[in-house]
Amino acid sequence: MIYHIATPEDWNRSAGNGDYFPSGYPAEGFIHASTLAQVPGVVSRYYKSQKGLLLLEIDESKLTAPVRYEVSTAHERYPHIYGTINRNAVIKVTALESFMNPNQK
Repeated sequence: MIYHIATPEDWNRSAGNGDYFPSGYPAEGFIHASTLAQVPGVVSRYYKSQKGLLLLEIDESKLTAPVRYEVSTAHERYPHIYGTINRNAVIKVTALESFMNPNQK
């Protein structure tokens, strides 16, 4: 499994037309993702002050776009998705806050 942090706006925009891609995808050329172990670090570096985000759990074997593990932040290899995410590859969507704080009500 790989994971991607999404805004509700981006996720909902893709609901009617099939594949998901974040608004920054055209400029980046790929979609940033991470392993489960990398999610907390990504959140603390890039999303610390943002609320209402979603965590997409993606079954890599169901993706129609290629995934490449490439060296990025802190010399770690991160999964980059070179194409859009077909929605049937997304097996779970969770509020990022509840993922990061599972015992918080």
